[in-house]
Amino acid sequence: MATLTTDDGVKLYYEDTGAGTPIVFVHEFAGDHRSWEPQVRHFSRRYRCITYCARGYLPSEVPEGIERYSQERWREDLRSVLDALDLPAAHVVGLSMGAFATLHFGMRYCARGAPPRALSLTVAGCGTGAHPAAYAQAQADSRALAASIRGKGMAHLAATYGHGPARVQFRNKDPRGFAEAIAQLAEHSAEGSANTLLGYQARRPSLYDLTDAIAAIDVPVLVATGDEDEACLEPSLLLKRTIPKAALAVFPRSGHAINLEEPVMFNRLLDDFFHQVERGPWPARDPAAACPSIYGPGGRPPFTAP
Repeated sequence: MATLTTDDGVKLYYEDTGAGTPIVFVHEFAGDHRSWEPQVRHFSRRYRCITYCARGYLPSEVPEGIERYSQERWREDLRSVLDALDLPAAHVVGLSMGAFATLHFGMRYCARGAPPRALSLTVAGCGTGAHPAAYAQAQADSRALAASIRGKGMAHLAATYGHGPARVQFRNKDPRGFAEAIAQLAEHSAEGSANTLLGYQARRPSLYDLTDAIAAIDVPVLVATGDEDEACLEPSLLLKRTIPKAALAVFPRSGHAINLEEPVMFNRLLDDFFHQVERGPWPARDPAAACPSIYGPGGRPPFTAP
């Protein structure tokens, strides 16, 4: 079993498949390294695909205490993966919780003025709880969910949270795939999942307070969301309007776990994105394309090029 050690001493399980330009996949709260199987099977024919389990997700180590879990730690664990595998840079693809980690990695390691650690960033299903109108409630929900996990276990979480309003789309389209994902969720460590909710999800900052740092990201970014993933629609628009080199893709009649729900569409989109990035250049948005009259929530000024 392949493991690497983070800079604070936590062992992370990883899988390394294929050869070529590296892609690092970063999983969501309800998933683990197995959640990327449709992508690994597709992209490992031409790319080197790395998946890993976040801290708190077996067979990675499950540290005790919520202070070992934070937005900063998720960001630095992603860096530790690249460092341990001697990857100066890679395409980084994250979903949901993994998309937050990917975005924060971009803010820290792909800002203007420094050699970027990513060839590109894919930020999919990002933004749950980020909007100011939802922020306080989302943090309270994370604390309540952690208490439920500790009291009722992972099987109950899988049977409730796993069937939420942005996941029923997956269930309705692909019952077998959905059942597999739910079974995998039920196998997760209760302690690790509760610590993740309390230490990471209930304490992460709102994206709407980080727009200056987000705007400094200077690599190609693909933002993707399902059109029925209500919690992520507005934040996805924020990211598109804030990151100079961002593109936005909205999956029709789709929920949260779009890489599993619509794997063919997701893989085709990534294929095209990687191809365009690798052939270069991927320019920043033309300032003339901004439309201040419809600029989104939060009242930020119109987009301006750096």
